[in-house]
Amino acid sequence: MDKNVKKTKRIAIQGGYGAFHEIAAKQYFENDDIEIVPADTFNDLFISLKMKKADMGIMAIENSLAGSILPNYTLLQESPMNIVGEIYLRIKQNLVALPGETIENIKEVYSHPMAILQCRHFFSQYPHIKLIDSIDTALSAKEISDKNLKGIGAIASTLAADKYKLDILFEGIETNKMNYTRFLILSDKGGATNRSLVSKSSVTFALQHKTGSLSKILSIFSYYDISLTKIQSMPIIGKDWEYQFYADLTFEDYVFYRQALDAARPFTMDMRILGEYERGKTVFE
Repeated sequence: MDKNVKKTKRIAIQGGYGAFHEIAAKQYFENDDIEIVPADTFNDLFISLKMKKADMGIMAIENSLAGSILPNYTLLQESPMNIVGEIYLRIKQNLVALPGETIENIKEVYSHPMAILQCRHFFSQYPHIKLIDSIDTALSAKEISDKNLKGIGAIASTLAADKYKLDILFEGIETNKMNYTRFLILSDKGGATNRSLVSKSSVTFALQHKTGSLSKILSIFSYYDISLTKIQSMPIIGKDWEYQFYADLTFEDYVFYRQALDAARPFTMDMRILGEYERGKTVFE
C-alpha cells in the first residue's frame, strides 16, 4: 500500500446525509478524506464508535439559542470516548418542501425539536402549520423526497435540500441569526499529542451537597488563571442532592491547568478528564 495515500476516515454523525452534523464534519476534517457514517440517534452514534463502524464521531453538545443537549452529557460520562476537538457551526435553517409547493399548501412541518425551537417565531406567522418533532432535520427532508409527500415541509439545511432535490421555500428562518451549534469531535484515542496545541479541556466531577463545595472549585480555577467557559450540572440518580458537573476550561499554560486539577481533585469525587484539545473555530455552511 502506498504510504502517501491518505486513509479515508469514517466519521459517525447523528442524522442522515445532509444533516448539520455532516456539514460540521466536512468543515472540521476539511483536509482529510472522510466517509460519513449516519446514525439515527446519539446513542446509535456511540454504538457505531464502540463497534468500530467509524473511526471518529462528531456530536452536537449545545446551541447558542436552545442551550445544552443534556442527554449527551450522560452519554459522554458513560462512554470511554475522548473529546479530541470541537467546532462551532453557524446554523441556517430553511423551510424545504417538494418542488412546486407553497407556504399556503404546507399543513405540517417536521424537524428535530431543537430546530423547531429555533424557528418558532417564523411559524407564528403561519398558524395553519402544525410543527411536529422528528429525530433529525435531514431525515425529515429525505422522507418528504422518498415518499413524495405533498403539503409537508421540513426544517433542514441547504445541503439537505440539495441532496434530496427539494425547494427552499424560505431560507434563514431561524429567529436569531447568531445561531451557533457547538460540536464535539470524539475518538477512542487521546487528543493532541503536542501539549502546546492544547488550550481547552472538558472535565467532569461530582460534589456533595455541602455549603461552598462548588465555590471552592471555582476559586481554585481562578487562582490558577483558568477560565470557565461552560458549566453544566446533572443530578446523580440515586443520590439525593448530589450533582455531576461538566465543565469546559480554557487556559494558556498547560502546567498551571494540570496543577489546578490536582488542587481541585481532593474537593471532588470521581474527577475525570473527558478531553484535552485545541479551542475550536467558528465556521459557516
